[in-house]
Amino acid sequence: PAVTLTEPQLVRSLLDWYREHGRSLPWRETRDPYAILVSEVMLQQTQVDRIVPRYLAWLARWPTVEALAAAPVADVIAAWSGLGYNRRAVNLHRAATVVTAEGWPADVAGLRRLPGVGPYTAAAVAALALGQDVIPVDVNVERVLGRALGAATIEPPPGAAHDLTQALFDLGATVCLARVPRCLVCPLAAGCPSAGMRFEPQRKQAPFEGSRRQARGRLLERLRTGPVAEGDPEAPAEIVAALVRDGLAEIRDGAITLPAG
Repeated sequence: PAVTLTEPQLVRSLLDWYREHGRSLPWRETRDPYAILVSEVMLQQTQVDRIVPRYLAWLARWPTVEALAAAPVADVIAAWSGLGYNRRAVNLHRAATVVTAEGWPADVAGLRRLPGVGPYTAAAVAALALGQDVIPVDVNVERVLGRALGAATIEPPPGAAHDLTQALFDLGATVCLARVPRCLVCPLAAGCPSAGMRFEPQRKQAPFEGSRRQARGRLLERLRTGPVAEGDPEAPAEIVAALVRDGLAEIRDGAITLPAG
């Protein structure tokens, strides 16, 4: 069917819907770029309900970017336990060190130069903290725009990027679901060419059990409690090398440890 929903209609409908139905999340109560960056890095590959208490605990421990930069990287890695993809913690610490030395970048291009900050995260911090008129496109935003407009992105009206981004996040996470969207409660349904459709499941992630990712995680959990001897049967050389390469471990005097710096 032909697309009948226009971009201005989508923007108006989403902003109206968000004002009434937007989720209450702690990172939405601030425009501090550090707090926004922490939330965005934590939210990568991790569900919102798991993030909220960890986000609050993190900011209670390291309330400013300067506090995080001053923290030992081993403490940062330990505090990340259970959030997965531990390299994110190291990159967040590295980014904090750069910002503390040089100040916050002023735009998306500058944010992209921070360690571990890719196109999406840079756009998210720019829109949600710096007030720039950009829309960060994650899987939820991509799904909503693709289904409703057949578009990959949109141009937000001046000053609307913050709320429009949050509205797109929420609609994709709670209504425009991947397989069976809740079209009956969607504010875009009347003009959406995909209304009423069902979708094939996305490709499943490779099994975690027995994977290299599981082996990395197990070894890192041991390192959080203390050094592990080189040659330990639960510390295969290729796993140790990968952790060292990613800044998650060091080898000193025949022992594998969390980074000392």
